[in-house]
Parts: sequence; C-alpha cells; structure tokens
Amino acid sequence: YYHIKNRTSERYMEIFDEKKHPLTRDGVPQDYDQHNLEHKQIYRFIRTLFNSAQLTAECAIITLVYLERLLTYADIDITPGNWKRIVLGAILLSSKVWDDQAVWNVDYCQILKDITVEDMNELERQFLEMLQFNINVPSSVYAKYYFDLRSLAEANDLAFPGEPLSKERAQKLEAMS
Repeated sequence: YYHIKNRTSERYMEIFDEKKHPLTRDGVPQDYDQHNLEHKQIYRFIRTLFNSAQLTAECAIITLVYLERLLTYADIDITPGNWKRIVLGAILLSSKVWDDQAVWNVDYCQILKDITVEDMNELERQFLEMLQFNINVPSSVYAKYYFDLRSLAEANDLAFPGEPLSKERAQKLEAMS
C-alpha cells in the first residue's frame, strides 16, 4: 500500500499490466490504473490467495522480502494497474521456496479461474529474472522483516501472532540460506 501511494513515477513492465494480462475474464475498467487503492482491497486479494493455497505466515514474510527486492533490482513501480500481478508473482515464488508442500502454478489457476498456466509460468519466469534469480533469504534478513512487522503491528495496535520464531523455524531458515 505504502509503495503504491508514495510512488514517484509510473515505471512498469508489460507482464504485470492487468489490462494486458487480466486476472479475470471481466478485465479491468478503462481507468483501472487511476484508482486509489484502499488497504482492504490489498488485504482481501492476499487473504484469498493465502487461504485458498493454505500458505503460512512465514510465506507472507518471504513474499514481502521478494516484493521489496523487486523494487530494488528492477526499474519498476507498484501502481494501481500492476500491484495484483506483482503480489501474485511474489507469492508464487515464496510458496515454492518456503513451503514444503509447494503450490503449483496450475493450483493458482484453480484459485484465479481465468488465468492460464502459460501466463503464470511467464509471470514466474520474468519475476525470477527481475530478482536476478536471488531467491535466497538468509535467516538474518527473515528475522529483520519478522521483527519489523511485529513493531509495525504494535505501533498500530494490530494483532500479531504471539508465537515467536521457534527453534525449528530458525533451523529451517538457516538450512535454506
């Protein structure tokens, strides 16, 4: 939300453009890229994907790491017209990297009924290229994001899972990095 609201330009890549690659048959309104988003819209989209694919909270943290890496590595801005596909690409990768029971691209096509496997494959490929194939998340980076999110939740009086980073999760992170 912050990156969409505070963008300074409109740099984008075609693979993320919802007009050219709609997630639904209904397409998007003509002025789709001019709409101001609300937190609720972003939350609902992400919640739907996470609930339907049964993704973990850890996967959400990895998703955030990938989103911020994309903004750092690629010459792109998150806008009202591309945010869904950018978030989808980050979730797609994080679920494959983190979760033991990875969600396949075809599974996302069951959730987002109008998107094709070919489109998902191309989204994944280009997202990986823009990340320069840097999908490794060291435990120190994960911990930084975890505690930053905790602090943000506390500062805004939001609930945050009380369960700290367990020894098992820390070991899994260390093994992956």
